[in-house]
Amino acid sequence: MLDFCLTLPHQFYPFMRTIELKRKLQKADCYFLEEGKNHEWWYSPITKRRFQVPRHANEDIRTPLQKYIGKQSGVSL
Repeated sequence: MLDFCLTLPHQFYPFMRTIELKRKLQKADCYFLEEGKNHEWWYSPITKRRFQVPRHANEDIRTPLQKYIGKQSGVSL
């Protein structure tokens, strides 16, 4: 699967980096609240909810977690 992913353009990867996710959230006016043990807590003014985002900048975020964070934040990822 990884070899296949390396031949595809970036938008077709089944994951994104945490730093890319945080940039998209910031563009949608979501903001950082506090650090947890392994995650950061963010707030979305769109949904008026708190949600967790993995802390590690180079960690891959798989599609199910992207969908969950997108639903919690109200941002299409």
